[in-house]
Amino acid sequence: MKEICDDLEAETAELTGALAGIGEERWRADTPAEGWDVAETIIHLGQADYAAWLAAGDPDGFARFKDDLAAGRADLADAAEADVRSMSGAELLDWFGAERKRMIDLFRTLGPKDRIPWFGPDMGALSFATARLMETWAHGMDVYDTLGVTVEPTDRLRHVAHIGVGTRGWSYANRGLTPPDTPVRVELTSPGGELWTWGPQDATDTVEGTAYDFCMVATQRRNLADTSLQVTGDAATEWMAIAQAFAGPPTDTPAGRG
Repeated sequence: MKEICDDLEAETAELTGALAGIGEERWRADTPAEGWDVAETIIHLGQADYAAWLAAGDPDGFARFKDDLAAGRADLADAAEADVRSMSGAELLDWFGAERKRMIDLFRTLGPKDRIPWFGPDMGALSFATARLMETWAHGMDVYDTLGVTVEPTDRLRHVAHIGVGTRGWSYANRGLTPPDTPVRVELTSPGGELWTWGPQDATDTVEGTAYDFCMVATQRRNLADTSLQVTGDAATEWMAIAQAFAGPPTDTPAGRG
């Protein structure tokens, strides 16, 4: 838990550092995610952080909140606990920082296998915190693309890649499809130059390339055609065409995004 919380803090610091001091017009600039500007992206992350803090610290309160959402008695805007859409960019950044800190501070008190309820299945605390890092990184890429900021990949991408591999079955189920039994070997070069691997060594279907390219495809921030990933075999090709590491309805990444 210490490692994932430290990495989540570092990922957050990179994102907030890119946002510090930007003009108000940049906060309202549209990101590559259709319908979301920079401000809305940060609001989404902060609202999810509030819900995560509630789920981890007050499961009964979270269950009531989830019931209210389902019944239409509340919406996700209520998760902000503040009138975030009237805030300036600087105020929004302070609000997000406070929500993120509160969530991470609570995560640090948990054991890796402690169960946390969520909008889908319950998750262990380690997996839950890893998912928060994945979402931060993915939405962060939208912000960086919008602001024209170049961010060097770090070995924190291992967390994102691990979720990307682990959600292969989900990518099919989310589209009402049955995942094939064919195993896929994933071999990724880390930003630090190490080889990260998943899947059996003798698998004939493979995905090879940089961890950065794989994570961009798995989080649908880049189309496969816009990366240097080498994909071999029908099962691997089919998976990479629909890979989706995050919850929500299925989406497709247009070529040339970013």
